[in-house]
Amino acid sequence: MTQSSRRALVILCLALLIVVSYIARIRREMVDFAVNYHAGQRLMAGETLYQTDDGHYMFKYLPVAALIYLPLGRLPIEAAKATWFVISVLALIWCFGLVRALVPLPHRRYLLAFSGLVLAKYFLHELTLGQINILVTLMMLLATRALSQDAGARHDAAAGALAGVATAMKPHAAVFFPYLLIKRNWVGVAAGMGALTIALIVPALFYGLRGNIRVLGDWAVTLSQSTPTLLTNNDNVSVIAFFTKWFGPTTRTFMAAAGVLAIVALLMLAVIRRGGNRRDRSVLECALLLTLIPLISPLGWDYTFIMSLLAVALLVNGFDVFPRIGQIVLAINFGVIALAIFDLIGRHAYAMFMQWSVTTVNFLVLVVALAYLRFRADL
Repeated sequence: MTQSSRRALVILCLALLIVVSYIARIRREMVDFAVNYHAGQRLMAGETLYQTDDGHYMFKYLPVAALIYLPLGRLPIEAAKATWFVISVLALIWCFGLVRALVPLPHRRYLLAFSGLVLAKYFLHELTLGQINILVTLMMLLATRALSQDAGARHDAAAGALAGVATAMKPHAAVFFPYLLIKRNWVGVAAGMGALTIALIVPALFYGLRGNIRVLGDWAVTLSQSTPTLLTNNDNVSVIAFFTKWFGPTTRTFMAAAGVLAIVALLMLAVIRRGGNRRDRSVLECALLLTLIPLISPLGWDYTFIMSLLAVALLVNGFDVFPRIGQIVLAINFGVIALAIFDLIGRHAYAMFMQWSVTTVNFLVLVVALAYLRFRADL
């Protein structure tokens, strides 16, 4: 069998697996998509998006995010689910293609396969929920590609605009704005702020200017009220949630979290400084930022780590750069990330694993490993 035939067979098997997974399980779930689907219908009707009667399943994104679901709101829910699933899968394939292009040559054999297996449970969880993180990741990877290309106002503006769109979709993508400021990428900052401003204004088409301001206020209140109650949720993997689970909502908790985040910020600054002004160094820096998003966001859910795909690929590709002890630690870390699955380790063990927030430690290890690549291999 030729290499092209084997590739075609693998693609066919993956396609069949995706279709069977959707029919057998995913289409019956997608609870987060249902929330966003109804938000699109409410936006179309000019109704408020943030209704207390929705309880845990209240829409929590900026009003403009509901605009994405407005066309789907015209379809029956089952047809809308299938359409969103296809969009998500295609976006995920595009993400893998971008990662392949961004990781420096030469590539380790089966680079994308290894990287995908490490994060497979997060991709499945994302698709099962019908979340939007794959599209946000795609926007940020496109921004990373623009930043890594030859210097020019066009690429900088594209990167900034994509970051602005991603922030409108999910606010935690705003982490790219401080990065652009540190890099003194004024064109990118201006384009990003312009894109975000437009995104904030667009819902006025449905609510009017005053109504839009009121809805934005509702969003801010909803977010501030829901955050404290979700810090002890097992699936919350942020640094602040890690310490809240261990010590409760105390002053010591917030001081410890602030200390860790300060260290991470200093490490990020050191990585940026080491990279200098070379455009190709933006790849590792953006990979680090994407990995940090779930860690620094108070509402950082575990499946949001799909954003670390580029970081995992860089580490898999640069595995030989690490000393033997580093390779052992990295391999064990990858194994824990990949194999800590409810169906594999059981209900009790998985609940303890998530309550102890081991995942937070796993990805902090990846953050340190990325920094090592920058200083050891000048990647």
